[in-house]
Amino acid sequence: MFDKILIANRGAIAVRIARTLDAMGIKSVAIYAQADRDSMHTQVTTEAVSLGVGDVANTYLNIEKILDACVRSGVDAVHPGYGFLSENADFCRALEQQGIAFIGPRPEHLISFGLKHEARRVATDAAVNLLAGSGVLDGVDDAIRQAAEIGYPVMLKSSAGGGGIGMIRCANEEELRSSYATVTRLADNAFGDHRLFVERCIVSPRHVEVQAFGDGSGDVILLGDRDCTLQRRHQKVIEECPAPNLPATVRERMHRDAQALLESVSYRSAGTVEFLYDPEHETATFLEVNTRLQVEHGVTEMVYDVDIVRWMIELAAGTLDPLTKLARRLVPSGSAIQARLCAEDPKHDFRPTPGLASVVSFPQSKGLRIDSWLRAGTEVSPLYDSLLAKVLVHAESREQARKQLVNELDKTVIHGIETNRSYLIQALECEPFRSENHNTGTLADLRYNPNTLEVLVAGPQTTVQAWPGRMGYWNVGIPPSGPMDDLSFRMGNRLLGNEEGVPGFEITVSGPTLQFNTTVRVLLAGQALLSIQSEG
Repeated sequence: MFDKILIANRGAIAVRIARTLDAMGIKSVAIYAQADRDSMHTQVTTEAVSLGVGDVANTYLNIEKILDACVRSGVDAVHPGYGFLSENADFCRALEQQGIAFIGPRPEHLISFGLKHEARRVATDAAVNLLAGSGVLDGVDDAIRQAAEIGYPVMLKSSAGGGGIGMIRCANEEELRSSYATVTRLADNAFGDHRLFVERCIVSPRHVEVQAFGDGSGDVILLGDRDCTLQRRHQKVIEECPAPNLPATVRERMHRDAQALLESVSYRSAGTVEFLYDPEHETATFLEVNTRLQVEHGVTEMVYDVDIVRWMIELAAGTLDPLTKLARRLVPSGSAIQARLCAEDPKHDFRPTPGLASVVSFPQSKGLRIDSWLRAGTEVSPLYDSLLAKVLVHAESREQARKQLVNELDKTVIHGIETNRSYLIQALECEPFRSENHNTGTLADLRYNPNTLEVLVAGPQTTVQAWPGRMGYWNVGIPPSGPMDDLSFRMGNRLLGNEEGVPGFEITVSGPTLQFNTTVRVLLAGQALLSIQSEG
């Protein structure tokens, strides 16, 4: 078994891996950019090594800096988590040259499945059900010829793409022609690879994936399937295990295709085979293979009561039980659903909301799992992905899990930054998801109704007060405050049906300009020397 492992990642997944290593009695090493120096993942590991100042390219994607951290800390292996260098064959080879184990697939798997056109070739050889599509395109005219043969609509995709980046739906030749240069540029900037291909587009698909694990010697076992259909701009929002409302024949074909594909290349470690399910024709077609741990792996772990991270480590160390033995223990139980809690503002086109999280409080309940790096006082940087936490619930049925997840999100408190918490609740409550009839376009039709107000202009000497104020503290520094006219304040709250001490605005010079994003009742208490101007 390994003595010390470096975690080549940050955030929630780095914390998750560190805790597994601690349970296994293995020392852990965190790496961090200077902006992440106080992040939780640097506190829960045995050691932490700085990558210096800079953006992602100069820190978490800098292979030389990470190799130097590996050598300096004397690690035996590296776990890449997901994202960043987790599917980078050059990083894998560089580690092997230093005698350091890469906890993941072999370089050839990273290469063959990392390029979508190559993955399609391997899938074809394994007789996997595929959407009609092209090879690598030789310019826009070639794209138009291929699309005419396939039939519109088509998806124009980057071969090296992932995470929904570098893909555009084209309904006709005009849209394909106008999109070609844009997708080429996106692919080149995001992945350093401008190669594109076209693929038949299913108009209202579901996104379903099969979790697999291979030993590198030809044996592959499956850990059921997941539904990742609720997406916004091709980015997953809600994931669940098992995938609901799938015909048995479709599920069996997907599992058979996934196993055949990975066995054909003697796949090693954790991997996910993704499919597009067409409910109209009840067919599932191959999409891609993710050669890494998935963000949504936790729902599978909860349903099957396994630790996939631990399996990956034990396989790389040569101490994992034979897969045939592990397979006998795989008995699914109930349903699990995950919501991705992010620092973004749904009211303003999901713009990122970096800043200081002053208050962070997650509930603690049976069947609830929180994978997060966030705590009170954490500075959320604008440099990285906006994911703050993965909130997961496991229950006996899908509906029980859905209701509990809504309840747990409702009890989650994060102050100081805007999050998508309320949006997640509305997504879980929308009728198509509840009735298991959702598709990848469902959230595009979701009308978000935030229960919030925005301060557009702060009024001079307008403050937020609560009765009786901050009592019981030493009378230095910030005063206890509280409303000047506490009688009017308390009477106003009572007239609104609130508790007496519920916070309210205290206006002393002139009031603020507010935008209410929901229907509210407003009451003015105190002397009636105020005027209100309302628009809309």
